[in-house]
Amino acid sequence: MNTYGEVITLEEAIEFTHTFQENNPDSIKAYTVSKDKLMLILEQEDCKGIRIYNGTDGNSSKNNLVLVGVDSTGEDMTEGVILEDLSICPPHCPKKSVLIKI
Repeated sequence: MNTYGEVITLEEAIEFTHTFQENNPDSIKAYTVSKDKLMLILEQEDCKGIRIYNGTDGNSSKNNLVLVGVDSTGEDMTEGVILEDLSICPPHCPKKSVLIKI
């Protein structure tokens, strides 16, 4: 599996998040998932990463994310741990993050 994801500066992160929030003022600004839940995925045998899907609850019509492990061949580990129902911002936003444009 290739290595995905790039480390960016705080300034770049601010530009990315503020631009998104300006262009999508009614959208979810951020999601939070606990470390212990992420580790349930990452500690699976042959797990090399996490794939993140957009999803919508068919009953409530609320958007959230679906997280699934990715194996060494780049395939979803659908027989393993799959997460959803992450905490969303708003309403659960950090009080002092520069990544949230007020």
